[in-house]
Amino acid sequence: MRMPAIAISALLLSVSLGWAKNADTSIIQSNGFPVEKSAQSILDEQDYQRALTAYRFWYPTVSVEGIFNGSRAAGAKDNQSMFIVAAQPRHVGLTLNSDTPYGGANMDLSAGPVVVEVPPGQFVGLVNDRNQKWIMDIGLPGPNKGKGGKHLILPPGYNGKVPDGYQVGRSATNKILVAIRSLPSDGDVNKAMAEMKKIKIHLLNSEKIVTMFDVTDRKIDVSALSWEDNFQYWTALHKVINEEPVNPEQTAMYGVLENLGIAKGKEFKPDARMKSILERAAKNGRDQLIVTTFGDKRPERITWKDRKWEWASYVSENGDFMTSSGMDLQARERWFAQAIVASPAMFSRKPGAGSLYWLGLRDNKGQYLEGGRSYQLKVPYPVPGKLFWSVTVYDAKTRSQVQASQGKAALRSLFELKNIPSDAKEVTLYFGPTAPAGKEDFWIQTVPGRGWFTYFRIYGPTEPTFNGTWRPGDFEAVTFEKSSGKIGMNH
Repeated sequence: MRMPAIAISALLLSVSLGWAKNADTSIIQSNGFPVEKSAQSILDEQDYQRALTAYRFWYPTVSVEGIFNGSRAAGAKDNQSMFIVAAQPRHVGLTLNSDTPYGGANMDLSAGPVVVEVPPGQFVGLVNDRNQKWIMDIGLPGPNKGKGGKHLILPPGYNGKVPDGYQVGRSATNKILVAIRSLPSDGDVNKAMAEMKKIKIHLLNSEKIVTMFDVTDRKIDVSALSWEDNFQYWTALHKVINEEPVNPEQTAMYGVLENLGIAKGKEFKPDARMKSILERAAKNGRDQLIVTTFGDKRPERITWKDRKWEWASYVSENGDFMTSSGMDLQARERWFAQAIVASPAMFSRKPGAGSLYWLGLRDNKGQYLEGGRSYQLKVPYPVPGKLFWSVTVYDAKTRSQVQASQGKAALRSLFELKNIPSDAKEVTLYFGPTAPAGKEDFWIQTVPGRGWFTYFRIYGPTEPTFNGTWRPGDFEAVTFEKSSGKIGMNH
């Protein structure tokens, strides 16, 4: 198994770095034993480094727990009901978008295998386990390519009879997330929401269909933002570890947790020393993830050498962040610090029915995008996608859609930008705290004092988006002359 080896390597590296930081010639006496007054500081540092390693590795698990709990807070019940939503900025979740209505079902396989019946149509869906590990794709990116089909998700260790006629996936956890999006390919969101209600989710041993209810008009939070930088992170993780079977692929990482007092079947009661270490690791672990997401220097993150756009994910061949030599832990951390769920279709760099994600967080001068400044973005037209495209603005702190008085966070080809002439060569989009005169329909409001980033999404991307013959411009800082509507470059 490759996972334990990779995890052990990461652990040993982090611990060795911590030891080196505190290394001192007085640590070991001439008789070979440690100096008593130095030993405790070294032990504290080792536990802290273990906690940092554990925090980063288990972040996807705690993040999806935020989805589960947010769904329940909105009124959803596992195996019984699920919410659907045409997402807006008031709906908090890591890089949710307003392009397509969402549906998310919390399903518990301890009650038996789960069936997802999808009719023919414009659906993009997936199933992830409780660690956000990919199980299967559904709809357009799935094996039936949008023609409809029945999908069956089996519990851990299931050895019962598997009926014919299903696309089958196996989960390593009892709790799973079934996530569906209905594409409003004709710009009709209400129609897309109605189409989603045709999907049937139920237990294999029951004909009772999971009901759907609309929360578009309500505020919801399906993130772990309130947990991610404090001790509650560890209590949430302990709950998951205690409720789920041990995954043999992650044996070494369970061992790291056990060193920290988190183990299946055991009460989590850290003493004052360990609680202090875990609190510090949660704060600094979150910060390390943010640095990996927004400050990383790996060269393969850059989409084109003459642009500042980045790939949201390094890994493009699968949904598990696996390479020929093992798991790319850094790529995994980068993705889950900014987004939720994973699938090969989300990361693919081949033309098809999936979607493409470019991350924009710097202007053409290499500076982070700031909410108090104004920018323009020139997009060559037409954009090469079979379905539609959008640019969505996210708050750097919440990694959720920016919340400003304008009340929107996206410019979308099916909505705000639908009347662009077919013979247009370029469209210019605007971002900043105030709109340029006459360009309000092409503008997203940002908040002074808040950093922001964007996802440029193309649904059904075609070859020019991958071979470099088509590419958007960079964000350029500008000043808006509101009285005349003229725009000048801000140098």
